[in-house]
Amino acid sequence: MITQKMKYALKALLTLADEAAKPRPEPLTIEEIARRSGTPKRFLEHILLEVRNAGIIASIRGRSGGYSLIKAPGEVSISELLRTIDGPIAPLPCLSRRAYQRCEDCVDEASCRIRKVFAEVFWSYLVIIDSLTLEDMLRSGAVAEQVLGTAQA
Repeated sequence: MITQKMKYALKALLTLADEAAKPRPEPLTIEEIARRSGTPKRFLEHILLEVRNAGIIASIRGRSGGYSLIKAPGEVSISELLRTIDGPIAPLPCLSRRAYQRCEDCVDEASCRIRKVFAEVFWSYLVIIDSLTLEDMLRSGAVAEQVLGTAQA
């Protein structure tokens, strides 16, 4: 399950990616990102700072400043963004790649049945989530719009 904070980050990035795809993209202010993405402005400043520190977006100061996407959507990994915004994504600390911790009550990881079951599920999830990019999300939105537009016609 992703947090509301992660959903806001994704909405903001999708908005910035849509702007970047225009023939003459312009930096977007926090107010404009909030309006276009339907995200509360008060949460965006902190979220965009984290995303900027991760090297995905840039902030431009001044009168015509704002935020813009500096990585191509195909280079923005959803799993890396998840880790940036929400922290470790493993269901158990002993399964985490970057924040590994042995479970306090664990006697033997090799024979832990809880770990084995969750490891199988988690690795399957990781294969999928590690392959997703912002570009995939942009494409899935376009496909959904085509399907919905066709269904309504």
